[in-house]
Amino acid sequence: MLFLLLSLSLLCLSALLTVFCNARPERANFIGAAGAVSASAVGLFPAVRTLLHPAAETLSLPWPVPMASFSLTLDPLSAFFLVPVFILTAAAAIYGAGYFRPEEKKAPGLAWTAFNLLSAAMAVVFLAANAVLFLLAWEVMGVSSFFLVIFDHEKAQARKAAYIYLVAGAAGALALMFAFSLLGVQAGALDFAAFKRPEGPLAAAAFLSFLLGFGLKAGVIPLHVWLPEAHPAAPSHVSAVMSGVMIKTGIYGLIRALGLLSPWAPWWGWTLILIGLGSCLLGVVFALAQHDLKRLLAYSSIENIGIIVLALGLGVLGTAMGLYPLAALAFGGALLHVLNHALFKGLLFMGAGAVLHGAGTAEMEALGGLSKRMPRAAFLFVLGAAAACALPPFNGFAGEFLIYLGAFSALNGPANIVLAALLALAVLSAAGALALAVFSKAAGAVFLGEPRTQAAAGAHDCGPLMNAGMTLLAAACVVSGFAAPFLILPVSTALGAAFGLRTTLDFSGAAATPLIYLTAAFLALAAIVWVLAEKRRFFLGGRQPAAGPTWDCGYAAPSARMQYGASSFSQPLTAFFQPLLRKTLNIPVIAGYFPGKASFSSEARSVVFDHLYAPVIVRLRGLAFRFSWLQHGRLQFYILYIVAALMALLLWKL
Repeated sequence: MLFLLLSLSLLCLSALLTVFCNARPERANFIGAAGAVSASAVGLFPAVRTLLHPAAETLSLPWPVPMASFSLTLDPLSAFFLVPVFILTAAAAIYGAGYFRPEEKKAPGLAWTAFNLLSAAMAVVFLAANAVLFLLAWEVMGVSSFFLVIFDHEKAQARKAAYIYLVAGAAGALALMFAFSLLGVQAGALDFAAFKRPEGPLAAAAFLSFLLGFGLKAGVIPLHVWLPEAHPAAPSHVSAVMSGVMIKTGIYGLIRALGLLSPWAPWWGWTLILIGLGSCLLGVVFALAQHDLKRLLAYSSIENIGIIVLALGLGVLGTAMGLYPLAALAFGGALLHVLNHALFKGLLFMGAGAVLHGAGTAEMEALGGLSKRMPRAAFLFVLGAAAACALPPFNGFAGEFLIYLGAFSALNGPANIVLAALLALAVLSAAGALALAVFSKAAGAVFLGEPRTQAAAGAHDCGPLMNAGMTLLAAACVVSGFAAPFLILPVSTALGAAFGLRTTLDFSGAAATPLIYLTAAFLALAAIVWVLAEKRRFFLGGRQPAAGPTWDCGYAAPSARMQYGASSFSQPLTAFFQPLLRKTLNIPVIAGYFPGKASFSSEARSVVFDHLYAPVIVRLRGLAFRFSWLQHGRLQFYILYIVAALMALLLWKL
């Protein structure tokens, strides 16, 4: 615990120092990045040690706050979630030191303050053993990330995204306060160790409240409306941290809540399964229709959160029905995907940031041909895209493989379990195919072909620090992919801390064996490909491969306008899903034998926000204006309101 306290101290100290260095961008860059990297290195050591040698460490200090205690607990579950936090924080800090341009008028000091406070708050969320401390860290995490989302406050889109994010965070915090109060009333205290499962309908109310609060932070559909707005608005290394690990605080909280509310009702599992199915499928469909690269990645995160929640639902249902092999494999796949998604999505957001940094735009229709101008960024982005598509041997494959394995193992169970398994297999398969189309579109439209605009033609590669941050995560994606069989044991240890499943079933052997075989097969295949590449000259008889222009189908002067764009590539699929996407199409009317210039455009709007939340907001705003007479600006009446409220509470208590 001493190392973790030192890590938190380094993050807070560097955050404080960058405030005073706001007028000196280079010094603020150095202090902010150095503080984050050193704190991550210090904090990573106890987290890994706890996973390898399972033991719980607890620190409890006096804190003069009612119903609160400054209690921190490091167990295998919190350690498992801390690992991606510290890895991604370090990589993002290295990247961010190169991302902030010294010539920009906007000083990065306050951004580094918020970034390091965000990392510290996430660590405390995973360590907190008291509800008051947890909620305090939760709010610090929300406020610090709000200031990062609104960093480019001169842009209307950034301001809109920040305010939507702030409202969503406040709603989630209220739901969590209600859920913790239900557990605290039963226990008479707000320490997690004292919590007891409420009886009767209160248990269901607590579960639904936790699901609302943590689901808002995780970004499950239909609670996702803040995510595709906030993640593209933040600086790219911040987007990497928010999408890679911050939304995972919602998954962590849900797992902790399930541990506190055990035993579970079967309908809890079905609720999680349906939410996961919807988020998984709709997330990737909405990603397919996006034009902005960062917005596409944000919707892809919703898809991956859906995969994790779907796996949690299968685990809950399997446990409730006594099918422990399904439960262990599903929970194990969920945890492994938490780690893997943090790594490859962090890499992808940094790759998108490199594109934005080099070309000045993330609009895919305005890009193209960047692989020749940004070869390293292109290679690293494609590697992250392969991992996101769950293509072996990269790390995105392992977690989904365990979920598939669990679903197949349940096909000989009761009818409701078979139905859940079939739904999971169908949606995972469809989402995997659509994810391949999404990232083929993204990588092809951005990096292949010829530049479509002058901005793309003048793009430049990113600096060494940005490349170093991306390379670190790319290496982690490759290593964790090949080391997947060895990650099964830490996952099993974390499950034991969360649910006690390891005492029921040690699934490490059943899951690790096929992963070992698959890893060995891919290593052998890679070795064969490498040997063939090295012996290419031998097979060519010593001749050198010739290079020439691509066949242009007989066109005398082909241009970039003749190549597929992002929208045209995905048009057959987006047309099929048009009832869900509700894309706005601006189709020109072409008349005459010699028509002039014409243009076509399409826009994928936020369907859920426009058709679900916007009408509610309009009605609430109208209702609020009916009571505007209460806000007249007279202080004495405001004091009277407070006194009246206190008297009403006193009478109710008496």
